[in-house]
Amino acid sequence: MHIHILGICGTFMGSLAVLAKQLGHTVSGSDANVYPPMSTQLEQQGIALQQGFEAAHLQPHPDLVVIGNAMSRGNPAVEYVLNQGLDYCSGPEWLARYALKGKWVLAVAGTHGKTTTSAMLTWILEYAGLQPGYLIGGVASNFPASADMGGSAFFVVEADEYDSAFFDKRSKFVHYSPRTAILNNLEFDHADIFADLAAIQRQFNHLIRTIPGNGLIICPRTDKNLQEVLTQGCWSELQYFDVAPAQQPQDAGISWQAELGSQDGSRFTLTKTAADGKRASASVQWDLTGLHNVSNALAAVAAAHHVGVELSTAAEALLQFKGVKRRMELLGEVAGIRVYDDFAHHPTAIETTLQGMANRLQQQVGQRLIAVIEPRSNTMKMGVHKQELAAACRFADLTLWMQPGGGGLDLDAVVAQSEMPALVFQSVAEIVEHLRVHARSGDNIVIMSNGGFGGIHQKLLTALAAL
Repeated sequence: MHIHILGICGTFMGSLAVLAKQLGHTVSGSDANVYPPMSTQLEQQGIALQQGFEAAHLQPHPDLVVIGNAMSRGNPAVEYVLNQGLDYCSGPEWLARYALKGKWVLAVAGTHGKTTTSAMLTWILEYAGLQPGYLIGGVASNFPASADMGGSAFFVVEADEYDSAFFDKRSKFVHYSPRTAILNNLEFDHADIFADLAAIQRQFNHLIRTIPGNGLIICPRTDKNLQEVLTQGCWSELQYFDVAPAQQPQDAGISWQAELGSQDGSRFTLTKTAADGKRASASVQWDLTGLHNVSNALAAVAAAHHVGVELSTAAEALLQFKGVKRRMELLGEVAGIRVYDDFAHHPTAIETTLQGMANRLQQQVGQRLIAVIEPRSNTMKMGVHKQELAAACRFADLTLWMQPGGGGLDLDAVVAQSEMPALVFQSVAEIVEHLRVHARSGDNIVIMSNGGFGGIHQKLLTALAAL
């Protein structure tokens, strides 16, 4: 079958293309911007890419057109598909119909941590010899690509709550019918498509309705928003997890607990409490930091245990987990100045990431933490989270904000509310120049954006190297 994908260079749609190619289909695709790294990955797979959305790209007619959720009515390719009566579907629908059918699906949902937890879970299963298939919304360093059909019945999928397509406003994850589901957390996000938190909770309730009675839901005990979803109905086994300080008594209702051995989350002990009260534990000491990553690891271990992976094996796998690109990824060090890239685009993600780094640097004299943030998501630019941003950056010694174009976000007001020094800039060049002049040895610069941020990463490293 010839499949043509509209919006193929997005992480999700590009991953679908890889899976379709592995399944033996002829795959082509088009996008407004064809650029690395996804374009490189696709070209290596022998997938033909075309720039723009022209009707000519769909001639001769493919057997099926997969339409990305960035496409809308008025797009020339979309209008051609509809006018010609071509067979089409959304990306999540294609995934469910062709890749997930007959699989034991392990889905990772939540506002934060989906990509990292999905990568951890996939790696644990791979380390245990289970050869899982996977679709991860990022580049995991333990794997050569963002998706693979695998060699077993198990398939890990990052389960996004964003809508499926212009003709299907259900969340993507409603299509996946998981047997094992991680619900990492739940906060208000995606204000461009959800009116309020209740609208997102409704979609999570729909996800829960698709999980079989002999399936498993894994979620944190302390997340109030998820608890409200669960009270709307739960028909599957439910296991809670929690991260706790050392020596804190374990809650009887918690199946999985991580006891911290260090404040920065680099050392912890995993404990599983069975229904009969029997306990098993394993220790982890790894390179990652932050309580959010400990929580991600705990959820991944619990999901892996559901398909038969022993706790000790999962803990061993975590020691060899190399992380995900753009999640506190060290890009380079110049004259003692370290530059990191991070995907954080929500106040909670910003806060937990900076807190983890601050705890790591706490015992190191002369080390500053500088946050450079581009509020790029639609929700951020609309100013939905503006009251939370100042507090989210309190763990940084200095925060440099990039003023986004349009929207209702007043960063000057955010700076005025900040308890730590903060500045607003109008261009990438101004930020790079400020750091070139003021950065010093021992600084840790964390660049936060869910986009390319105007190439600031390499521009900054080049400017620092020229000193």
